[in-house]
Amino acid sequence: MKSDIEIAQAATIQPITEIAVKMGISHDDLELYGKYKAKLPLKLIDAEKTKSSKLILVTAITPTPAGEGKTTTSIGLAQAMNILGAKTTVVLREPSLGPVFGVKGGAAGGGFSQVIPMEDINLHFTGDLAAVEKAHNLLAAMIDNNIQLADGGLGLDPRTIAWKRVMDMNDRSLRDIVIGLGGTTQGVPRETGFDIAAASEVMAILCLSESINDLKERLGNIFIGYTHSGKPVFARDLKAHGAMAALLKDAIKPNLVQTLEGTPAIIHGGPFANIAQGTNSIIATKMGLSLSDYVVTEAGFASELGAEKFFDIKSRVGNLQANAVVIVATIRALKYHGGMKLAELSGSNNDALALGFENLDKHIENMQHYGFRPIVAINRFSTDSDEEIEMVRRHCKTNNVNVAVNDAWAEGGKGALDLAEAVIESIETCLDCFRPLYPLEWSLEKKIETIARLMYGAKNVEYTLEAREQLRKITELGFENLTVCIAKTQKSLSDDQSQRNRPRDFTIRIRKVELSSGAGFVVPIAGTMMRMPGLPALPSAERIDIDNDGKISGLF
Repeated sequence: MKSDIEIAQAATIQPITEIAVKMGISHDDLELYGKYKAKLPLKLIDAEKTKSSKLILVTAITPTPAGEGKTTTSIGLAQAMNILGAKTTVVLREPSLGPVFGVKGGAAGGGFSQVIPMEDINLHFTGDLAAVEKAHNLLAAMIDNNIQLADGGLGLDPRTIAWKRVMDMNDRSLRDIVIGLGGTTQGVPRETGFDIAAASEVMAILCLSESINDLKERLGNIFIGYTHSGKPVFARDLKAHGAMAALLKDAIKPNLVQTLEGTPAIIHGGPFANIAQGTNSIIATKMGLSLSDYVVTEAGFASELGAEKFFDIKSRVGNLQANAVVIVATIRALKYHGGMKLAELSGSNNDALALGFENLDKHIENMQHYGFRPIVAINRFSTDSDEEIEMVRRHCKTNNVNVAVNDAWAEGGKGALDLAEAVIESIETCLDCFRPLYPLEWSLEKKIETIARLMYGAKNVEYTLEAREQLRKITELGFENLTVCIAKTQKSLSDDQSQRNRPRDFTIRIRKVELSSGAGFVVPIAGTMMRMPGLPALPSAERIDIDNDGKISGLF
């Protein structure tokens, strides 16, 4: 079997102008990035059409380290719906170079359900993440420049500054650093560090903004820290938000590409779901809804992370109404949650598979909290036996849950036709299902505890003294009515990555709480979660290469 990149490179790719014609977009409205990529102007968003088109969310059970194929499923489902005559666009996030060069590899789907040009999408694409880096780090530079101005500055207290720098790379050595060598020219020494660009509040803001003016206002609302006299300072006080927005003038426009079967694909924004809101931009989703009758989108990691934030943050801010939910499950992940080791997952173990159903059941329950009756998509691998597939089918049917086998990796859209039919049927019964998990008027503590109890299955929530003090200050600043975006490991429903399956009667520990007032949410950080990952012992980067003809290999 060919690798993902070999399949992508062998495909016949259509000029992006031909994909645009399918969507009713004129050539004059395309901002071309070569032959196969283009940016779309915001004027193409039709507010009325977004209300009548249907939105399908793809989420998943708790993943193994390599993920369970939400993007592949999303792409395959969109291709299948187009085969059935339902005009569909897939709307996805942009890959970060951190995972591309780290553990998970690229984020362009797999097999015969990929978005192309795969190499471009995974490596730099149209430069959106670089623009986020530049805008974020411009604010960081202006903060330190203001501290240096003893007489003309705002009187910032360096000890209170929460704004770090970012880069789109896994580099653990930059998590915590000291900057400035002192003296009159080397900058004021202080402790800071780097986060990965996908965790930047600027990335979150980009994905929640609906216009340049909205973007600029949100950038201005970024909380920086306090003055020595205790006055809060925001980016607007440094007059940084105008220049930051200028750097993002092209990045705010969504990107149009295609799948292997010529299905339109809009890719825009890339916040991680374990440390940010984990979904593509509101603009991209509304662009898809404006230009097609159905949109398939995905939210990062499992339902307690990406889907929760999709509903409680993105849907609320963007006034979006999902009409169906798909939960991706794999035989290997269910056996992993049933106690099997990663290296043994290709082997048969029906007892472990049955034990792993507890994890699947929890994610089904999570989506029911929002009013949905989800569809389980069994993302089939070549190592899955018919007996194992049938076990999952029986379990779902016994619990009155719709289920379909997804063979989109091996067969493209044809392999997801059963799933597509189930989704279209589900939409007809869910025209107005969605309800948020909590009202904004609740206290921050009650919102955090509701998410931990209903989504994670926790019994209690504990706060460090630092977290309690940060919650108090956020409330004093008048931000208690913001949404909550918990940063938590994706490897477990709990905040302990070693706890597989469905942990019970555990305690979520909130170590610290950060304010993202520009994005409009508060970030409680659970357990040992960090916002700058490190590379593994054998990073994916070691396999990636390019030959003298410019042909890239090793991406997956």
